[in-house]
Amino acid sequence: MKLATLQALNQAKAARKAVVLVTDLDSGEERLVDEGAIAADPLAALLAQQLRQGRSTTVEHEGRRHFITVHAPPVRLVMIGAVHISQALVPLARLVGQDAIIVDPRTAFATKERFPDVKLLAEWPDIALPPLGIDRYTAFVALTHDPKIDDGALQHALERDCFYVGALGSRKTHTRRVERLRQAGIGDEALARIHAPIGLDIGAISPAEIAVSIMAEITSALRLESGEKQPRPSDPAKPCYK
Repeated sequence: MKLATLQALNQAKAARKAVVLVTDLDSGEERLVDEGAIAADPLAALLAQQLRQGRSTTVEHEGRRHFITVHAPPVRLVMIGAVHISQALVPLARLVGQDAIIVDPRTAFATKERFPDVKLLAEWPDIALPPLGIDRYTAFVALTHDPKIDDGALQHALERDCFYVGALGSRKTHTRRVERLRQAGIGDEALARIHAPIGLDIGAISPAEIAVSIMAEITSALRLESGEKQPRPSDPAKPCYK
């Protein structure tokens, strides 16, 4: 790897920007493609697919072999609410390689005894969230059921293009939430990005089951292209396990 490429790569990592290193295996030429520039690259479709999947691979294009090396920031899971669902989400986040952060100003809930070995901020979201540098590689879930805590936090997440934003509550609860956020100046396009009721519909009842449904929906938002459906086990053309 050339020194200039390494320096640019380190800068991208420090800024939490996703980049893809494309190496021509026949000539040795290399180029670093910023996520925002992928659409203009000759390998645009292949680069977008590998970045979405978070995998490096060898591809062939127009008779030439290229190695695509994906460099994406670690995904962060920010949870608003030190609740039972959060307790179940933390180990799930660790299993899939996500950095978990919990924000809750209610000090009776946000305790190290209930949440050991996790970044825990017992502060109001308007204080705790700005220093975190929330970005498009952040999954954001609001779980307190308290508009005083959740609403401002959701507004912060929507303004920062998180790849996933979800909120706990029934459809009726979410309808009232949407109206409050609309009155706060959030547009309909942004509001439509909120996953609510949160999680995939798997009939979840317990906090642990709800956590599983939330993590499944987060993974779907991260790995599948918008509108793409999860392949069925019976579909031989699209194996479920890769």
